[in-house]
Amino acid sequence: MKYIIKHPKKEEMNQLVSLCAAHALFEKCEYDSKGKQERLSKDIFGNEPKLQCRVAVVDGDYVGYITWMKQYSTWNAAEYLYMDCLFLDDKYRSNGIGVALVNEMKKFGKENDITGIQWQTPDFNERAIKFYKKIGATSLSKERFFLDINS
Repeated sequence: MKYIIKHPKKEEMNQLVSLCAAHALFEKCEYDSKGKQERLSKDIFGNEPKLQCRVAVVDGDYVGYITWMKQYSTWNAAEYLYMDCLFLDDKYRSNGIGVALVNEMKKFGKENDITGIQWQTPDFNERAIKFYKKIGATSLSKERFFLDINS
């Protein structure tokens, strides 16, 4: 399968938002696309980007994406990359695209003297867990908590 990995373009943010909606559906979460295109554009393309993003493109269409940001580990006294999302349309899985997307994040880490990556995935996503183990990742048992600061 022929694909390219690239930085997204501002004028193509609608395709990224569509992939985010598909990702949320896959993870059994609600998703409201209102305002997402504008906020993602600001956070990816701003003067000091909060978020790094790469997309996988087949025949001009976005078929997958990976996003990450720098975080700090107090225990390690060092920065690491936090992979926020990795998603591929189901039709394009098992073609090496996921590995290529992760490799883009690893390349960014090496260029920025960062040696670690952390992320999470739902425990029901057995295919992703198998993929992550295949690329050499290990896991820790933890639970993720959410707190609404407005309540």
